[in-house]
Amino acid sequence: MDPDQLPLRDLHLPDSVGWWPLAPGWWLLVATLVIAAAWLAAVALSRHRQGLARRHASRALRQLERRYAEDGDAVQLAIDVSALLRRAMLAYAPRADVAGLTGTAWLKWLDSGLDKPAFADGAGRALVELPYRRPGAEHGTDVEALLRAVRRRLATPLPETGGGS
Repeated sequence: MDPDQLPLRDLHLPDSVGWWPLAPGWWLLVATLVIAAAWLAAVALSRHRQGLARRHASRALRQLERRYAEDGDAVQLAIDVSALLRRAMLAYAPRADVAGLTGTAWLKWLDSGLDKPAFADGAGRALVELPYRRPGAEHGTDVEALLRAVRRRLATPLPETGGGS
Protein backbone atom coordinates (compact mmCIF):
# COMPACT_ATOMS: atom_id res chain seq x y z
CA MET A 1 0.00 0.00 0.00
CA ASP A 2 1.10 3.46 -0.75
CA PRO A 3 2.12 5.45 2.43
CA ASP A 4 0.51 8.58 1.03
CA GLN A 5 -2.78 6.77 0.77
CA LEU A 6 -2.96 5.63 4.43
CA PRO A 7 -5.61 7.45 6.55
CA LEU A 8 -3.25 8.45 9.35
CA ARG A 9 -3.60 11.58 11.44
CA ASP A 10 -1.21 13.41 13.75
CA LEU A 11 -1.13 12.42 17.38
CA HIS A 12 -3.24 14.71 19.59
CA LEU A 13 -2.20 15.05 23.22
CA PRO A 14 -4.87 15.75 25.83
CA ASP A 15 -5.20 19.30 27.17
CA SER A 16 -3.01 20.09 30.14
CA VAL A 17 -4.64 19.92 33.54
CA GLY A 18 -5.94 23.39 34.49
CA TRP A 19 -5.48 25.04 37.83
CA TRP A 20 -9.19 25.72 38.17
CA PRO A 21 -11.19 24.38 39.96
CA LEU A 22 -8.90 24.17 42.92
CA ALA A 23 -8.32 20.93 44.76
CA PRO A 24 -9.83 20.70 48.29
CA GLY A 25 -6.41 21.15 49.91
CA TRP A 26 -5.96 24.49 48.17
CA TRP A 27 -9.42 25.61 49.31
CA LEU A 28 -8.47 24.74 52.88
CA LEU A 29 -5.25 26.75 52.56
CA VAL A 30 -7.10 29.76 51.11
CA ALA A 31 -9.72 29.62 53.90
CA THR A 32 -6.98 29.42 56.55
CA LEU A 33 -5.16 32.42 55.06
CA VAL A 34 -8.37 34.48 54.88
CA ILE A 35 -9.23 33.68 58.51
CA ALA A 36 -5.68 34.51 59.64
CA ALA A 37 -5.71 37.79 57.70
CA ALA A 38 -9.08 38.76 59.21
CA TRP A 39 -7.84 37.96 62.73
CA LEU A 40 -4.64 39.98 62.22
CA ALA A 41 -6.66 42.90 60.88
CA ALA A 42 -8.98 42.78 63.91
CA VAL A 43 -6.01 42.73 66.31
CA ALA A 44 -4.32 45.60 64.47
CA LEU A 45 -7.53 47.63 64.48
CA SER A 46 -8.03 47.01 68.20
CA ARG A 47 -4.48 48.12 69.01
CA HIS A 48 -4.86 51.15 66.79
CA ARG A 49 -8.07 52.15 68.59
CA GLN A 50 -6.42 51.73 71.99
CA GLY A 51 -3.45 53.77 70.84
CA LEU A 52 -5.78 56.36 69.35
CA ALA A 53 -7.29 57.19 72.74
CA ARG A 54 -3.80 57.34 74.29
CA ARG A 55 -2.52 59.61 71.51
CA HIS A 56 -5.55 61.86 71.80
CA ALA A 57 -5.07 62.20 75.56
CA SER A 58 -1.36 62.94 75.13
CA ARG A 59 -2.14 65.60 72.54
CA ALA A 60 -4.73 67.18 74.84
CA LEU A 61 -2.23 67.14 77.73
CA ARG A 62 0.32 68.98 75.59
CA GLN A 63 -2.32 71.63 74.82
CA LEU A 64 -3.03 72.01 78.52
CA GLU A 65 0.70 72.37 79.21
CA ARG A 66 0.96 75.11 76.57
CA ARG A 67 -2.01 76.93 78.08
CA TYR A 68 -0.45 76.67 81.55
CA ALA A 69 2.83 78.04 80.17
CA GLU A 70 0.91 81.06 78.86
CA ASP A 71 -1.33 81.87 81.82
CA GLY A 72 0.38 80.11 84.76
CA ASP A 73 -2.94 79.18 86.38
CA ALA A 74 -2.20 75.96 88.26
CA VAL A 75 -5.76 75.69 89.59
CA GLN A 76 -7.26 75.63 86.08
CA LEU A 77 -4.54 73.21 84.97
CA ALA A 78 -5.45 70.80 87.78
CA ILE A 79 -9.14 71.01 86.89
CA ASP A 80 -8.45 70.38 83.19
CA VAL A 81 -5.94 67.59 83.82
CA SER A 82 -8.35 65.86 86.20
CA ALA A 83 -11.10 65.93 83.57
CA LEU A 84 -8.68 64.71 80.91
CA LEU A 85 -7.54 61.80 83.08
CA ARG A 86 -11.15 60.85 83.80
CA ARG A 87 -12.02 60.82 80.07
CA ALA A 88 -8.86 58.91 79.17
CA MET A 89 -9.33 56.26 81.84
CA LEU A 90 -12.96 55.76 80.80
CA ALA A 91 -11.60 54.79 77.38
CA TYR A 92 -9.54 51.97 78.94
CA ALA A 93 -11.53 50.70 81.91
CA PRO A 94 -15.17 49.78 82.46
CA ARG A 95 -17.33 52.76 83.30
CA ALA A 96 -18.48 51.11 86.55
CA ASP A 97 -14.86 50.89 87.75
CA VAL A 98 -13.97 54.53 87.05
CA ALA A 99 -16.98 56.83 86.88
CA GLY A 100 -17.96 56.81 90.56
CA LEU A 101 -14.49 57.23 92.03
CA THR A 102 -13.61 60.49 93.77
CA GLY A 103 -10.94 61.79 96.12
CA THR A 104 -8.44 59.32 97.52
CA ALA A 105 -10.18 56.33 95.93
CA TRP A 106 -9.71 57.94 92.50
CA LEU A 107 -6.04 58.62 93.22
CA LYS A 108 -5.45 55.04 94.39
CA TRP A 109 -7.15 53.76 91.25
CA LEU A 110 -4.88 55.98 89.14
CA ASP A 111 -1.87 54.41 90.91
CA SER A 112 -2.93 50.88 89.88
CA GLY A 113 -0.40 49.42 87.49
CA LEU A 114 2.26 52.06 88.12
CA ASP A 115 5.64 50.90 89.46
CA LYS A 116 5.65 53.71 92.09
CA PRO A 117 2.53 55.47 93.40
CA ALA A 118 2.39 58.92 91.86
CA PHE A 119 -1.09 60.04 92.80
CA ALA A 120 -2.23 58.90 96.26
CA ASP A 121 1.16 59.63 97.88
CA GLY A 122 2.86 61.75 95.26
CA ALA A 123 2.57 64.86 93.14
CA GLY A 124 -0.72 63.64 91.68
CA ARG A 125 -2.39 64.38 95.01
CA ALA A 126 -2.72 67.95 93.73
CA LEU A 127 -5.58 66.73 91.51
CA VAL A 128 -7.92 66.55 94.52
CA GLU A 129 -6.50 69.49 96.48
CA LEU A 130 -5.63 72.18 93.95
CA PRO A 131 -9.01 72.64 92.18
CA TYR A 132 -10.54 73.92 95.42
CA ARG A 133 -7.99 76.64 96.02
CA ARG A 134 -8.24 80.27 95.03
CA PRO A 135 -7.04 80.87 91.45
CA GLY A 136 -3.92 82.95 91.04
CA ALA A 137 -2.63 82.51 94.59
CA GLU A 138 0.71 80.80 95.24
CA HIS A 139 0.00 77.18 96.11
CA GLY A 140 3.47 75.67 96.38
CA THR A 141 2.44 72.85 94.02
CA ASP A 142 5.08 71.15 91.90
CA VAL A 143 3.24 71.38 88.59
CA GLU A 144 6.02 69.69 86.64
CA ALA A 145 5.89 66.66 88.94
CA LEU A 146 2.11 66.55 88.52
CA LEU A 147 2.45 66.63 84.73
CA ARG A 148 5.12 63.89 84.84
CA ALA A 149 2.78 61.72 86.90
CA VAL A 150 -0.07 62.28 84.44
CA ARG A 151 2.20 61.50 81.47
CA ARG A 152 3.32 58.30 83.19
CA ARG A 153 -0.29 57.29 83.90
CA LEU A 154 -1.25 57.87 80.27
CA ALA A 155 1.76 55.91 79.02
CA THR A 156 1.35 52.93 81.37
CA PRO A 157 -1.27 50.31 80.48
CA LEU A 158 -3.80 49.47 83.13
CA PRO A 159 -3.55 46.08 84.83
CA GLU A 160 -5.76 43.41 83.27
CA THR A 161 -7.76 42.77 86.44
CA GLY A 162 -9.88 45.88 85.96
CA GLY A 163 -10.53 45.17 82.29
CA GLY A 164 -8.12 47.84 81.05
CA SER A 165 -5.76 47.86 78.11
